[in-house]
Amino acid sequence: MFLSLITRKINSFSRLRPFEKAWLLPAWFLLGLCRLLVLLIPFRLISTHLGAPYGTVAWVPVLDAREEVMAHAISRIIQSAARNTPWKSNCFPQAIAARVLLGLYGVPYTLFFGVSHDASGAELNAHAWVTAGRVRVSGGGSFGQFTVLACFASHRIDFFG
Repeated sequence: MFLSLITRKINSFSRLRPFEKAWLLPAWFLLGLCRLLVLLIPFRLISTHLGAPYGTVAWVPVLDAREEVMAHAISRIIQSAARNTPWKSNCFPQAIAARVLLGLYGVPYTLFFGVSHDASGAELNAHAWVTAGRVRVSGGGSFGQFTVLACFASHRIDFFG
């Protein structure tokens, strides 16, 4: 059992691209740091570092080919690292980590916070997700399931060309 798990993990790691292999361990630690931030720092302080606030306006930036490739790679890194953490790496730490890596590589992004009701309508569910162009970097395809409450975009976006 344990040996097959280790073998599967090694095979998965060997299939990653060199960039993803290099970032997997740092992303794992980054997710841990982001989890600590979420637990210890009030949202109002975290939000000042998420990007420019755009209220409830739901939009995504257009990426060039290089930025789109980088966004896909960062998405795979965040997802791989999140699957292998011993702590809870839910949508919020993943969104912050994705935002950090996208910002580091200059890839325009939009980070969303949204809510939805459960099937009975009694309970509210919160979610955070990040998109970069057509790439769902973290949080999956959430626009159809959640009502956007807040939107933060990279500071580098220029609306006027």
